[in-house]
Amino acid sequence: MAPFVVLIVVSAALLLFRKHWSIALRGGLAAMFTLTAGAHFIGMREELIAMVPPALPEPGLLVTVTGVLEFAGVVGLLWWRTAPWAAAGLSALLVVMFPANVYAAEQGISPSLGDQLLPRTLLQIVFLAATLAVVAHYVRARRADRVPTPVA
Repeated sequence: MAPFVVLIVVSAALLLFRKHWSIALRGGLAAMFTLTAGAHFIGMREELIAMVPPALPEPGLLVTVTGVLEFAGVVGLLWWRTAPWAAAGLSALLVVMFPANVYAAEQGISPSLGDQLLPRTLLQIVFLAATLAVVAHYVRARRADRVPTPVA
């Protein structure tokens, strides 16, 4: 639940400073993924390793790699030129890591959400919607730049 709170609070704070919604959302996502990436190394590492389905090899390595990818996504979100690529990569990462949430719900691993798959799924949908909103914003902006202006 903490990542959701960070996403909302940071995005709202940036909006208060009159930042464009896409910049505010990028900032909120960067803060959220900094929090979640950090958990791959400090605090929740053992819980995250336990969430890796047993069919996957080297759970510790997978947690490390996904943490590094999340940190890379944070860096990418902070620069406008790489933001859409970073948001797309983080979207893919959310989808790829979702089976770990299903497994954790089945096993009752996470103390914050326990065996409740619905809250986990809803949070993942919110996070995915946020990353895809960033991608969509840049796609629309690029298309708008390519539309020729009518000459009178």
